Amino acid sequence: MAPNTPDFQYEVETLQDDGQGNKVTTVRCHGVLAIANAGLMKEVVKPLIPQGGRIVIDLGDLKYMDSTGLGVLVSLKAAALRQGLCILQFENMTPRVLELLRVTNLMQLFSS
Repeated sequence: MAPNTPDFQYEVETLQDDGQGNKVTTVRCHGVLAIANAGLMKEVVKPLIPQGGRIVIDLGDLKYMDSTGLGVLVSLKAAALRQGLCILQFENMTPRVLELLRVTNLMQLFSS
């Protein structure tokens, strides 16, 4: 995995059992998810998808996201849906992220 960058940091935490027999991996994002570092997000999450279970992307400490960052999240969600054995969820979306989803008509994709 590529290292954190000054503008974007993340932590990955894996629970072997969420109480219902599912593995849960949480990726906590901090800082700026933009063109300069959006590929890092993809590098972190994409290898988790084939492992199945539930992946939670926590966006609560994301200060800014541009269209490239949004595109990476859409791409990861689509990959998880295609794979079928993985549930990709987004949590703690900031008002700024929610507004971006509303303006781009992607709210339903990110809330499912």
